[in-house]
Amino acid sequence: MKDSTIRRVIVLGALAILGVLAVQSYWVLRTWNLQEQEFNDKVQIALLNVAKDLEKIGSQLPSQGLISQISTNYYVVNINDIINANTLEFYLRNQLEAIGLAEDFEYGIYDCSSNKMVYGNYISYEPEKVDIGKPDLPMYDEYLYYFGVRFPNRTGYLLDTMRLTIMFSLILLMTIAFFAYTLYIILRQKRLSEMQKDFINNMTHEFKTPISTIKISANTFLNHPTVQADNRLMQYASIINDQNNRLNSQVEKVLQLAQVERDNFQLKKEPINLHELLEHIIGSTKLKVAELGGSLNASLNAKKTMVSADKLHLTNIIHNLLDNAMKYRKEIPEMSIKTEDSGEQIHLKIMDKGLGINKEQQSKVFQKFYRVPTGNVHNVKGFGLGLFYVRNICREHGWKLELESEEGEGTTIHIFM
Repeated sequence: MKDSTIRRVIVLGALAILGVLAVQSYWVLRTWNLQEQEFNDKVQIALLNVAKDLEKIGSQLPSQGLISQISTNYYVVNINDIINANTLEFYLRNQLEAIGLAEDFEYGIYDCSSNKMVYGNYISYEPEKVDIGKPDLPMYDEYLYYFGVRFPNRTGYLLDTMRLTIMFSLILLMTIAFFAYTLYIILRQKRLSEMQKDFINNMTHEFKTPISTIKISANTFLNHPTVQADNRLMQYASIINDQNNRLNSQVEKVLQLAQVERDNFQLKKEPINLHELLEHIIGSTKLKVAELGGSLNASLNAKKTMVSADKLHLTNIIHNLLDNAMKYRKEIPEMSIKTEDSGEQIHLKIMDKGLGINKEQQSKVFQKFYRVPTGNVHNVKGFGLGLFYVRNICREHGWKLELESEEGEGTTIHIFM
């Protein structure tokens, strides 16, 4: 994955996370405020009804300032008369339950003679009542006769009413955490991939010097009269030269792929006569095919022969496809190259009657380092880079690449230029 793509993913991901967190925080706070307001309204209604019940039995209510909220969970009710604790508790329970607020509460009554709050009782709706002692309830200096009601578990009650919202918020946080972890894994894999690429690039460049030295030495041996006169030495020198060429070819493939995968990779496009290029490639490839007893046929029928392409990479992908056709042959290679017009495009087909590829493997052969499994038999050597290189070069040119194959019947590669 390119650096620019990684940066876009991180920036867009961070913005998405911040946006989702902002929206979710807004709705959580809004839900909390609504639930808090609903709780306060219920308490106010219940306490107002309690005051009216006390008025019916003789207590006097003030004209204004009846109920005051001292804190988030503590309320005082102004009653201009002495209040009976048992009566108050009865009315409090009835009115709170009637309003649908079966929540633990404690109450106290102000005693003007001692200037203290006399603790009343702790009313619990839990199966097992918890003994919390008798804490002092705060006094309110504005009233002469009043009682106070506190809800110690108000926060827990509000959270319980927001259970579904909290659950969805936790799921969202887990999703965000997973996304952040995914970004971390992507960055980690990218760093490891870059280290791998740097190592391979350095290694392959280091290989070039000894490969060149071996090539010069092998050519010197091959051209020496003493070696040419000795069949055994000539055979060994030829083996050294062939294997050195093979190693050089593999190193070149790795270097070409490294160039393609760089972010600053640039094609050097120029007008190319495709038929002239193909005739040159076919001429050199026919010699190799003839040595194997095979055939390479050409039918260059396209009338539009000019393409805009990078000559080096175009030559490389055609060589790669022809090499694959020779490698994955049955006994002798039978290959053909065709061109034909396809609208405004040139349709290039490279066909063989080789081993073919089964349906399950066809979607994977263009992957990097992928090779079609052959069990413990490895007659064909390679790194699995050829078709990956072909796909990348075609993509960089904007060409359409297709594979058509049937196991045991052969393979056809279509390139629409």
